[in-house]
Amino acid sequence: MRRSGRVILADADDRILLIAYRGTLDPLYWITPGGGIDAAESPAEAAARELREETGLRVGTADLGPQVAVAAGHLDIPGWLSGMFREDYFFYRLPTTGADLDTSGLLSYESTAIDEFRWWSADELASTDQQVYPLGLTGLLGELLAGRIPTEPVTLPWRDRTGEAS
Repeated sequence: MRRSGRVILADADDRILLIAYRGTLDPLYWITPGGGIDAAESPAEAAARELREETGLRVGTADLGPQVAVAAGHLDIPGWLSGMFREDYFFYRLPTTGADLDTSGLLSYESTAIDEFRWWSADELASTDQQVYPLGLTGLLGELLAGRIPTEPVTLPWRDRTGEAS
């Protein structure tokens, strides 16, 4: 199983940062910062490390707070990975509006696949026709922005290879 730690990153204007990827499964999709968990790393440590690598933002694992969501299921990414995936999500709110991003820590394949970084309002997220993962992010975001942090991670729907919820 490939596990990853991811960050739902909000700013002081209640916008969240999403990254647009051009992938092999979807022509363009948006995801939260995050990535694979290295050996001996916790999900929170991986989320903080990936946030730093992808955006240059340094957030301590204790500052991420508790895990707020999980999504898991099978995915086949031709030429890369096939199998079970599990994504552990953490929430962090910046004290500022937006942030200057430093993408110099991106891996070469990430630099090639990433199309853009964008701050999204909850309304923009709810009304977009673009593909955003994880599924269910809009509803969870409303709760998080209202200060209602779940006591146990919320299970979000997974998608199959066609992008359908499963």
